[in-house]
Amino acid sequence: MLSILSILLLTNCGDASKETKSPSSTSIEQKQAKPSSPVKQVKTKEATKKRVVFFGNSLTAGYGLDPDQSFTSLIQNRIDSLLLDYEVINAGLSGETTAGGASRIDWILKQPIDVFVLELGGNDGLRGIAPENSFKNLQAIISKVKAKSPTTKIVLAGMEAPPNMGEDFTTAFRAMYPKLAKANDTYLIPFLLENVGGIPKLNQPDGIHPTAEGNIIITETIWKILKEVL
Repeated sequence: MLSILSILLLTNCGDASKETKSPSSTSIEQKQAKPSSPVKQVKTKEATKKRVVFFGNSLTAGYGLDPDQSFTSLIQNRIDSLLLDYEVINAGLSGETTAGGASRIDWILKQPIDVFVLELGGNDGLRGIAPENSFKNLQAIISKVKAKSPTTKIVLAGMEAPPNMGEDFTTAFRAMYPKLAKANDTYLIPFLLENVGGIPKLNQPDGIHPTAEGNIIITETIWKILKEVL
């Protein structure tokens, strides 16, 4: 697996100004912009839907893709096809690190969240941030989610560090995801980019971000775990 890792963790090169957001999934901003009716207090079907929030970097944001090609949008399509009462919210930010996520999570938690999918760490691996620091940041995010909403189900998406960081670094980096999942009793996607990272036809010309076809595979990887959560 290590032979593909030097490519898949360059996610921080994504320009946040080029992010796309799925029309099928909903952003936090869009949800805040919808006031309740001053006349009727009856909840709409949309308002009663449970929320699945994907909190991550450019992979979650769907960098370089049409909105309906992001894996968050594809997950929403799968949920809708099964008539499940969930709304997917894309809270991805290109270039995000675990430290940035730990700072941003308080704002995200202003909205109720039923399922929280945490996809961060790739940019830490690229930058050579000590795995123990990344671990602390990821733990801080998980702890804040649990403190705000103890009933929220958490899914942690594992990543890998590039092999040029050295065996000690990559081993420690890889180990922090299952360690966090076990310590916090969360669900774990072992490796988000399984069967996608490093495969040219499944990645955009930059060799970093998945193509639409690549995101279809990632969707299946996510769904194997998420279907047990919903």
